[in-house]
Amino acid sequence: MPALIEDYALLGNCRSAALVNRNGSLDWLSLPRFDAPAVFASLLGNEENGRWRIAPCDSVEHSERRYLDDTLVLETTYVTATGSARVLDLMPLTETNSVVRIVEGLSGEVNFEMDLVLRFDYGRSVPWVEMLDPHTLSAVAGPDRVILCSSVAPHAADHHTVARFRVSAGQRETFSLRHQRSHLPIEPDCNVEAALKETIDQWQTFASRCPEVGPYSAQVRRSLITLKAMTYAPTGGIVAAVTTSLPERLGGERNWDYRYCWLRDATMTLFAFMNLGYIEEAQAWREWLLRSVAGNPEQMQIMYGLAGERDLQEYTLPWLAGYEHSQPVRVGNAAANQHQLDIYGEVADAMAQAIKAGLPRHPRSAAISRLILPYLETIWRDPDEGIWEVRGGQQHFVHSKVMAWVAFDRAALLAESTEQDTEQDTEQSQHYRNVADEIRREVCERGLDPTGQFFVQAYDSKEMDASLLQIALTGFLPADDSRFLRTLEQIEQRLLHEGLVMRYDTDSGADGLTAGEGTFLVCTFWLCDVYVLLGRRDEAQALYERLLGLCNDVGLLAEQYDPKAKRMLGNFPQAFSHIGIINTALNLQARCPVRDRASRSE
Repeated sequence: MPALIEDYALLGNCRSAALVNRNGSLDWLSLPRFDAPAVFASLLGNEENGRWRIAPCDSVEHSERRYLDDTLVLETTYVTATGSARVLDLMPLTETNSVVRIVEGLSGEVNFEMDLVLRFDYGRSVPWVEMLDPHTLSAVAGPDRVILCSSVAPHAADHHTVARFRVSAGQRETFSLRHQRSHLPIEPDCNVEAALKETIDQWQTFASRCPEVGPYSAQVRRSLITLKAMTYAPTGGIVAAVTTSLPERLGGERNWDYRYCWLRDATMTLFAFMNLGYIEEAQAWREWLLRSVAGNPEQMQIMYGLAGERDLQEYTLPWLAGYEHSQPVRVGNAAANQHQLDIYGEVADAMAQAIKAGLPRHPRSAAISRLILPYLETIWRDPDEGIWEVRGGQQHFVHSKVMAWVAFDRAALLAESTEQDTEQDTEQSQHYRNVADEIRREVCERGLDPTGQFFVQAYDSKEMDASLLQIALTGFLPADDSRFLRTLEQIEQRLLHEGLVMRYDTDSGADGLTAGEGTFLVCTFWLCDVYVLLGRRDEAQALYERLLGLCNDVGLLAEQYDPKAKRMLGNFPQAFSHIGIINTALNLQARCPVRDRASRSE
């Protein structure tokens, strides 16, 4: 029986990440960074595609796991007939990419086995393995080398590296697996005990800065730690998820690589960091954003690599069977080349909200605006692929037009708030306001259903779309506008599935893909936020707490959820979902960034 997505826990060091199964198997690890080829890829294939399992040999009567308080150090406790022991798993927060595993006896004696299967290039390449000494192993394939150092002496067995050992109460056995370039001299092993202490201290110091958010404080801290772990420290870029090709429908083709940075996440990420007081992280994200979008506005992409790379060429890995046989397994993301109007509004809103929150104006932001806005003024009437990156052709998506309005609305506000307040600023602000008003008039004329009662997914469409919730959340219209209220009713009637929100009707096949997917969790957080705006607090709180209940036992959420099968779907963990946890908690506690964002039209 394959592991469920929710069976995994995250390890991370703000450069790369790993997923550890409940059974002690590390099934996904990309080194040396999030988007690098995986050395453990059994998550998308089988154990011969790479894994690292450390677990009791004998039958486990009981096991439980948790993160040590406010850290990303995972503790898994096993109870067998002969005793109990725990395994501590971590990725030290150092520039050396490594995974550390510590096995400690708690009572009696417990027999353990280790099975290490190293496969480079997403499970395809068997490396050259040699023992440097009885406790040190080197595995090389092309440019990469992985070094295993262990207190237990391993041995080779049919292209696996294995070991058996026993721990009694108080006894510890240690293992570290680190990556380096193969042409460099072999680096010394880390001090495992020091790495454990330093990693705990660093995570707890980071989490201690988080203010209390009422009854949701613990989950907000957990989501904040998750976002930090998904941040590429050298650049400040935040990946949408640490995995590729975990399916949105089991057995289907909706399998995408999310190990990149989306501009669309910018505003909500800034909200999360700024409203929790994490200004340094917000500034790093803004710096990444401004570096990535710099240049010709016609070449602006919806997503970039960790350092702002533009070439995210998509290809498939046919040697991997796929998670529960969901194919193809993809690397790269062709949606990077799509035309999506909403990203201009996301960037403008992020810049405006950063200034509103007290971040100093960035000298490059004004220059970028002077390039982007004239270009957007010439293209906002064009069709695009929309927020959901459909592959069924361009349309005049209402959400895209709303976000084009956001770009000019926020630009007008920034021009109005400039310290110089010159005649030129006033004229510029009025021009931006005029364009914003023109966009709003068109959307309110062409974006409604044929009866003129409510908004629809695209011009001349009858479909509903959860992104229409952003009409109120961005301030495009007041939340109590009758057209929006009727739109909300349509979303509740047509897109709610067992109380959770679908992003749109995928069964029609109009998006160019095979039908079907799970409910989209960030859309359900948006619904909570709309309820807050409307004063429907009890409904918002009940829905939010249901969403928290979908988190796995260590507080992590994927992109989607199947309420019928009662399991997570999509890449994991998903930054958007954890941003939703943070921002909706703030809304419910009346520290309400979404109300601040929407107040300009109310």
